[in-house]
Amino acid sequence: MAINEVMSDSLLSAMNTRNTGTAVSGSAQEMQDQFLKLLVAQMQNQDPLNPMDNAEITSQMAQLSTVSGITQLNETLATLMESLSVNQSLEATAMIGHGVLVGGNSLVLSKAADSKGEDGEVIPGSSLAIMGLELSDSASNVTIRIYNENGALVRTMGLGAADAGVVPVSWDGSMDDGSTAASGRYTFTVEATKGGQTVGATPLSFGEVASVTKGKDNSVTLNVLTIGSIKLSDIRQIL
Repeated sequence: MAINEVMSDSLLSAMNTRNTGTAVSGSAQEMQDQFLKLLVAQMQNQDPLNPMDNAEITSQMAQLSTVSGITQLNETLATLMESLSVNQSLEATAMIGHGVLVGGNSLVLSKAADSKGEDGEVIPGSSLAIMGLELSDSASNVTIRIYNENGALVRTMGLGAADAGVVPVSWDGSMDDGSTAASGRYTFTVEATKGGQTVGATPLSFGEVASVTKGKDNSVTLNVLTIGSIKLSDIRQIL
């Protein structure tokens, strides 16, 4: 193979490798040094009866410029991505302590501590669970059904009409039989209709952001109590 073909293939290979994001050792300066060595070797070993023309040298210089430009662009983008990741992490920390709604059908019923009135009477703490739903369209009738850990239906909540989008919902623990449900985990389903037609309804679980984690790939995840690790893009609403 001719030296000019070797040089051309070497540059194109480097350029393709950079484009695919494959790790390559060496900087843009090292690539330029390698090119100059190849160019000198090519000129020293060219056929005296068929020397290189200006167009061929110009073409190879253009290839070098392209490869160097892509290398520098990749380095700049890597620096920019690192900076954006740091900023994203800092912004995400502002969500610590806030409640979020994400896709899921579980909820946790918690009871507040009992208190005492002025006369010493014990006032039972109230129970509360937060959940939500996301409608693909407005609905004339929305129904939530809550089940205990054994799968038994304990509460049917008719919400009436609701607009499209995210709808937060709270449950005070009251069951269909009039008693109060015990604290713990429950699951729920959502049904929505409009004009006799089913409307797309996605159940949303509630949790409180406890911490933020930055991954090795510069991704940012939120650690949410009762839910686990989620991405920022998983959040449907911040409460």
